[in-house]
Amino acid sequence: MKKLEVASKLEEKIYDVKFPTGGKNGKIISYFPLTASEKQEICDALSESNPIVDFKSIFSDFISDADWNSTKEQIKKKFHDELIDIE
Repeated sequence: MKKLEVASKLEEKIYDVKFPTGGKNGKIISYFPLTASEKQEICDALSESNPIVDFKSIFSDFISDADWNSTKEQIKKKFHDELIDIE
């Protein structure tokens, strides 16, 4: 995963970052959809390379920061455990 220079509270919402070597088209996958201001923060952090970013999320529901903070460890663990079980 490419390292983003964003606030840690935003970084923990991101599942994966994919940018092809030398490419300008990238994909950022978050657990839940990011807000417009969160997307803007990411784009600002990437402004030097000026990439085209496709934002995707694993789950389609929007959740509040309070809900995210109270359940993030459970969500990450459950998602990780289910992926392990697939392999």
